[in-house]
Amino acid sequence: MNGITSSSAWHVLCKLLPTAVAVAGLLFLLGPIAVVIAQSVNGGQELMFPPRYFTLELYQQFLSDRAWWTPALQSLWVAFLTAILSLVVTLPAGYALSRTTFPGSKIIQLMMIAPMLIPVISLGLGIYIFFSRMHLDNSTLGLVLTHSTLVMPFMFISISAGMRQTNPALESVAMLMGASRLRTFFQVVVPQLKPSICVGLLFAFLMSFDEVVIAYFITGPETTTLPVKMYSAIRWELSPVLTAISTILTLTSLGICIGILALREANPKV
Repeated sequence: MNGITSSSAWHVLCKLLPTAVAVAGLLFLLGPIAVVIAQSVNGGQELMFPPRYFTLELYQQFLSDRAWWTPALQSLWVAFLTAILSLVVTLPAGYALSRTTFPGSKIIQLMMIAPMLIPVISLGLGIYIFFSRMHLDNSTLGLVLTHSTLVMPFMFISISAGMRQTNPALESVAMLMGASRLRTFFQVVVPQLKPSICVGLLFAFLMSFDEVVIAYFITGPETTTLPVKMYSAIRWELSPVLTAISTILTLTSLGICIGILALREANPKV
């Protein structure tokens, strides 16, 4: 009887242990975020946990300080342009590479995803040297081109995955009915790719908005992004306003991730 009881207890323990480890790991990851969010609604100009009282003073300070919200607007603008540019490049590239086979097509596919295989610090140094010669450092254009290079592999993977789920027969029927290849692309192919395009755009926007390493190399006083501004502030001064900004960025990233998951749930093949 004791042997049966011990065996049952061991089976229960084996079932509960993975869950307990997962919960512990989740709490370990979310703990620092919870502390930052709690600090962001704390009064005073000192970092203190637990909060003394609830206030939105730090958020008001962020929104009223031009030194903070100007880089935030720059980050939003750069992220928007980056997402659009990466889509303009990867959408036709993904379509062409999935519908045709020619010598060197595999090499082109590898080149499309190559930036994600290169260490970011090495890529940032190379871009800084090249852009300095081209006078593209400290410019919004240079920042958009750089971020587009970083996010295009992920956009390309999303588009390519969507292309594998499209029906080529619909394109053949459209062209047999007299539609041009360009019209077929926009009216037959693109509607089938909408979920993949949306996922890619959200991913590209989030990656560009949060990128700090390469932006730190090539931005200047006129083009500083919010992550670069935060990194510089952490190095020279630990202002409580950073907790409010971090909370906003965390909630924004969480919202975008939920949007991506919702698109994937609605379209499991994406």
